[in-house]
Amino acid sequence: MPKIHTLSPQLANQIAAGEVVERPSSVLKELSENSLDAGAKRIEVEVEQGGTKLIRVRDDGCGISESDLPLALSRHATSKILGLEDLEAVATLGFRGEALASIASVSRLALTSNSGEGSGWKAVSEGRDMEVELQPAAHPQGTSVEVRDLFFNTPARRKFLRTENTEYKRIDDCLKKLALSRMDVAFSLKHNQKVQFSLRPANSQAEQEKRVADLCGPQFMEQALFVDNDRTGIRLWGWIGLPTFSRSQADLQYFFVNGRSIRDKVVSHAVRQAYQDVLYHGRHPAYVLFLEILPADVDVNVHPTKHEVRFRESGSIHSFVSTTLKKALATDRPQDHLSTNGGLELQNKDQPQSLIGQNALPLAGMPGSGYQSTWPSSGVASGVNAPASSYQSLYSSQTEFSDSNQAEVPPLGFAVAQLKGIFILAENSHGLIIVDMHAAHERITYERMKDAFDLQGLVSQPLLVPENLAVSQREADAVESNQAVFTQLGFGVERAASESIIVREIPAILRGSEVEKLLRDVLSDLLEHGSSERIRDHINEILSTMACHGSVRANRKLTLPEMNALLRDMEITERSGQCNHGRPTWSQLTVEELDKLFLRGR
Repeated sequence: MPKIHTLSPQLANQIAAGEVVERPSSVLKELSENSLDAGAKRIEVEVEQGGTKLIRVRDDGCGISESDLPLALSRHATSKILGLEDLEAVATLGFRGEALASIASVSRLALTSNSGEGSGWKAVSEGRDMEVELQPAAHPQGTSVEVRDLFFNTPARRKFLRTENTEYKRIDDCLKKLALSRMDVAFSLKHNQKVQFSLRPANSQAEQEKRVADLCGPQFMEQALFVDNDRTGIRLWGWIGLPTFSRSQADLQYFFVNGRSIRDKVVSHAVRQAYQDVLYHGRHPAYVLFLEILPADVDVNVHPTKHEVRFRESGSIHSFVSTTLKKALATDRPQDHLSTNGGLELQNKDQPQSLIGQNALPLAGMPGSGYQSTWPSSGVASGVNAPASSYQSLYSSQTEFSDSNQAEVPPLGFAVAQLKGIFILAENSHGLIIVDMHAAHERITYERMKDAFDLQGLVSQPLLVPENLAVSQREADAVESNQAVFTQLGFGVERAASESIIVREIPAILRGSEVEKLLRDVLSDLLEHGSSERIRDHINEILSTMACHGSVRANRKLTLPEMNALLRDMEITERSGQCNHGRPTWSQLTVEELDKLFLRGR
């Protein structure tokens, strides 16, 4: 067995480089974060051959003095933290003090800087000997870092790099994340002497939306909702894509915590939960979200590349993110898009949100609608779900819209015809509205069923024979410490022993379901996230199925009053843009789009 010895500084730096310098994009990330921490308002990036030949980052930050330049290239040297209290509340992007030393150990690095105290200075280092040479150099206030021949002295690392195009795409994605995280900073990128993009500072919301559109595509901004919610010590803001703008992959998901791009399973789970009721199966939501939180409430020192964080109150963060996004998606109405997309403006802005005229029919389930319930006696509130056969009675009391109301066209307009027994064709101020009547009515019925269910609450049903379940000690502890949660969910669960629990009551609506599996999933969520929506999600699945069977079917002939009533209900129903399965319920064809179809005006 060889004797224990101290590693040489060069070898120690190269080992550290293996943690923080995976590829050219890793170098760019570390250098750009240093520029942002230095107070830069403009960052210029130039790369060649995907970053393997050259990476140059130039900023107009505070700069580095002559005496600090050699120290900047030494390991564990930083100006960003001084003591343990700084590490517990990190407010900067880079703080480990390893980046420059690690990069210099595997490349030919030149660091030129001017702190504004005189002329600039240049420090040169090569990975072979790690010696730093200082020489005067002309440079405006700020810093330029030039990294050439990455991994020239570690060929084993270099051969694991991908093609030039792949490495450049990673660099492009890295700089886009930084440009999204700091809207107030100008960014530019050149690759092989060609300008790829140049972004001006974005301070107003309009300028920020333009930057997001430039980086994420104009289609995203056209179908995005702005979110802004705050409470004591925490704020969540940004843009979330409509469910109809879902993706086949999770490739348009950006989440930032205090300006740092992160991947976090608590946040990902919260976002998925918010979209669960409106997203088509197998699809992924798109979003650009910013979470601002007290630095002491988040630990960013859990991963060498700082891609992951740990929240001190992860359950609170999960609930805050999920609730905020759910509320934003629920309050989205068809008129919100018709009044912004394509320039449609409602003529009567003082009209109530329901937008129902004097001669419109009463709402389904409300007094005077002629709506009768035929719910099965399963412990669920009555007066919510009517089968398709009673749909006619739902709208039988409607009268025709008067001519005087034509001047005030509702967002979804007035029905003119039914197509193939499936679609409703309506005319609004903008052109043609096409509605999938089954999908629309399914969502309306589903939302009313959920509202009625929430009013009555969960009805528990005692088991004839209580069921014993073998669980781990942690799961049994979770049952004991979360009795209020299980009672609220309609479960009667007790701890029977150190590693077993007994189930005495279950929600009546869940009889016939795999309660044991559901209960174990709830325990898993409680241990992982501090909360669980499994029971509610399963109940919603049951209500969704019942709503689907209780909605009008294809080939059902509707009268014009019935079609108009459905349109009015859509305008006041939460999440009415999608059915229970995530499919869109309506689409708009503007007059301009119809003109293009028939080459009018050419």
